[in-house]
Amino acid sequence: MRRVSINARRAFDAELSGEVEVALFRFEHASLAQPILLSTDPTTRLSTDPLIYGTRSAWMGADPATEPYLFVLASAEIPGDQEDAPAAATIVLENVTNEIAAQLRAIRTRATVHMAVVLASTPDVVEVEFRHHKMISAEGDAAEVSISMSRQPIEEEYAPMDRMTRDRFPGLHR
Repeated sequence: MRRVSINARRAFDAELSGEVEVALFRFEHASLAQPILLSTDPTTRLSTDPLIYGTRSAWMGADPATEPYLFVLASAEIPGDQEDAPAAATIVLENVTNEIAAQLRAIRTRATVHMAVVLASTPDVVEVEFRHHKMISAEGDAAEVSISMSRQPIEEEYAPMDRMTRDRFPGLHR
């Protein structure tokens, strides 16, 4: 069973609510000096020159004062509960430049993506969290980039290849 905060429960039950759901994304890759933190809501003005908006949250150990989640025009499809398919998600970044699209297509190894849904009024309280997804593809042009991610394929998970001996698997031999 999933835990939902009181604020989220009130927002879901109300006919009209001022609560805004915000999706937070954390991209990690070996070639990055620090993770890329993105948000789907301009909760706070971070600077005026250049004009930058974002969300200040302490999710996954980020320092809200120095590591805000930067606002991007994006739509997100969070992972579903389908039985026969791995948890997959899609993010569509809109209004990007050709340089960003080229950089995303140039990635050779899979980046790790973490997602969370929070409310704009309480960005430190995580309503739903999806961790350790792998970026499968990034396709698009100067108008938008679609980033697909999924959990690690089951074929790539490690399985014991040794014999089922008493020393290797003591729990099987009681």
